[in-house]
Amino acid sequence: MSFTSLGLSVPLLRAVAERDYAAPTPIQTGAIPAILRGGDVWASAQTGSGKTAAFALPMLELLSARSRPHGRIVRALILVPTRELAAQIGEAIRRYARYFPAPPKTLVVYGGVSINPQMMALGGGADILIATPGRLLDLLDHNALSLSAMSILVLDEADRLLDLGFSAELNRIVALLPARRQSLLFSATFPASVQALATALLRDPIRVEVAAAPATAPDIQQRVIEVDAPRRTQLLRHLVQENAWPRVLVFVATKYATEHVAEKLRKAGLTAAALHGELSQGARTAALADFKAGKVQVLLATDLAARGIDIARLPVVVNYDLPRSAVDYTHRIGRTARAGETGVAISFVSAETHAHFRLIEKRHRLELPREQIAGFEPVVTDAPALSTGGVKGRRKSKKDKLREAAASMNKPDNPSLESRRFRPWR
Repeated sequence: MSFTSLGLSVPLLRAVAERDYAAPTPIQTGAIPAILRGGDVWASAQTGSGKTAAFALPMLELLSARSRPHGRIVRALILVPTRELAAQIGEAIRRYARYFPAPPKTLVVYGGVSINPQMMALGGGADILIATPGRLLDLLDHNALSLSAMSILVLDEADRLLDLGFSAELNRIVALLPARRQSLLFSATFPASVQALATALLRDPIRVEVAAAPATAPDIQQRVIEVDAPRRTQLLRHLVQENAWPRVLVFVATKYATEHVAEKLRKAGLTAAALHGELSQGARTAALADFKAGKVQVLLATDLAARGIDIARLPVVVNYDLPRSAVDYTHRIGRTARAGETGVAISFVSAETHAHFRLIEKRHRLELPREQIAGFEPVVTDAPALSTGGVKGRRKSKKDKLREAAASMNKPDNPSLESRRFRPWR
């Protein structure tokens, strides 16, 4: 199937050809005709599946055929979980719409920057508004826009929106939307919360489901390297230098770790930068731009960058810290091997995190060989009795701690048994 057969107009086909899209992806083949027919759509879209074009192209087609009302009216609203994804979608829509005689007015709004320029930009309304929920509510509170004439709503990465605690904000926004609208929901996973949202939001939706590519896809070489936790930074530096990787995206667990490891790598002569949620928007944008341009060789990021960030021809992803969720493992390694490229995904595993990585393997039906790098062989082979690394599923429960306390009190050498009688907890 070709894009021509999907019912798109000449300006959009010209923009698609300019992007060298050989043929529509499965999610595009399923979603574009359904959206053009005007119905609600509930789509399963994995990272790297081409979902932005799947909703942006038909949305542009529909808007181009409708007259634009006057005033601070928004005709189409796209809600996303992160600033980076908002900016990325805005850039894509402007590219797709560039050959229309009168391209739609497209605005991107998010928090972390001054609201005043965004309010001024919305003075004449917008055809398409891409927004994070919190900033959209701020703008609505300032009467900077109206949703009364909105005809198309898109929720992108719906599962991530709920994961990040936007449920209350979404409910407030949906309550302000006109009853007659077309709603499109895209999500990589469908937990109970997303299913409930879809039931409340969509009316007789068309389901578009594309089977996820298996985690062992041949274009991603997955490697597991055993190393003691304190030596991970040294090993990372060694691998970058030994393999002469031009760019490496490294996932760590905390904001502190991004800054700390980046500083150590810089002292070792590598160009490294940190990316986390507490940076200003300007700093986040600059870090990503420098990384994409090759000015930064190693980007240390929290899971902020696990979804929605499209970095072309990224050769390597490293899990310096394992993801807390097994699902996030797929999103992390999916940053490499995009658009037909090949890539490498490396996970550092220590004695403390072996059990958690086995859980990730079980969830994804993987069985990956363990490697050791000469000079970095692990010394610690036994996990401590209590992990303090914050890995999901590793901390002892309250009941476990109470049982251990009861057991310790029953030991013969416990002096407290000489002075009082102890009844174990049940």
